[in-house]
Amino acid sequence: MLGDKRVLITGGTGSLGKVLVRRLLSGELGTPRKLLVFSRDEGKQHAMRVEYMQKTSATDEVIYQNFKDLLEFRIGDVRDFHSVAAALGEVDVVFNAAALKQVPTCEYFPYQAVMTNIGGPENIVRAIQELRLPVETVVGISTDKACKPVNVMGMTKAIQERVFIQANMRCSDTRFICVRYGNVLASRGSVIPLFHEQIRSGGPVTITTTDMTRFLLSLDQAVDTVFAAIREARRGETYIPRVPSANVTDIVEALIGDRPIRTVVTGIRPGEKVHEIMISEEECHRTVDRGSYFSILPMLPEVQSETKFVPALTGEYSSAGSVMDRAAVAELLRKHRLRVEDQLIIEGELLR
Repeated sequence: MLGDKRVLITGGTGSLGKVLVRRLLSGELGTPRKLLVFSRDEGKQHAMRVEYMQKTSATDEVIYQNFKDLLEFRIGDVRDFHSVAAALGEVDVVFNAAALKQVPTCEYFPYQAVMTNIGGPENIVRAIQELRLPVETVVGISTDKACKPVNVMGMTKAIQERVFIQANMRCSDTRFICVRYGNVLASRGSVIPLFHEQIRSGGPVTITTTDMTRFLLSLDQAVDTVFAAIREARRGETYIPRVPSANVTDIVEALIGDRPIRTVVTGIRPGEKVHEIMISEEECHRTVDRGSYFSILPMLPEVQSETKFVPALTGEYSSAGSVMDRAAVAELLRKHRLRVEDQLIIEGELLR
């Protein structure tokens, strides 16, 4: 599928980006000819470069060899059209993982979220269209917060989806698809690392509201969704994983165990939902079954390739719909061992 392809990952030094890089380098979709990590944080790029070169000290030849290796690092910002256009110049496949994704941050700095989460995707599409670049596929990484959005992060991600889906009309030779998934276990910015730190400090553990639920999946399951989409999705489709959900209080209880640590209810944060929705009641009527995934078909008739189908859902797909019990939550956390950027954050007694 990606054998001998030139692949670009925007936001490639983030939590998802790093797991995506590792999985692509494993060759499970074929060995790429070039894997280009595009991001604006030189410190994260340098640390990642040194890690992959297995250096014990940071030496100058790490950067000198950069362009000779399969894995290449490039400083740039999706907000900047020129750096995006330069990075796309000889690329076959693009994974757009660059984003501002923390809900409160986006609420306090909404236009910053607009520039990254909407302007970035538009720059990718514009470069492909105006420069007539032979990009085969672009995958937009979205979030459950884009479904019936109530916060800036979700609103901007929802528009990212629309920018990419409509781009199938602007760039007829490129397939634009999206993936949308829920809370990723232990990714940077998610709540579990915060709980872990609060537990290590002796508490209290803060919960915004006791009836909050969230979809849960691991970083590798998120990448599985991305890979399923790139293998199977048709132009304009949005892939959704079928994953379990949990009450946040059960997550906290599973992490605390029998420790004498108290919890404190702090109230909903700005822009936060009580329950997440991955497929709305409006979208369910154009959602089809794809095995372990749902696929939302594009609403634009010019992009639709499947007009006769049986909807897979009769209502919205919400985290409130199939909540695991506390024992199942604890087992799920044990199963995935709560990896943060492929390093165990839980050791010894924390998960008993």
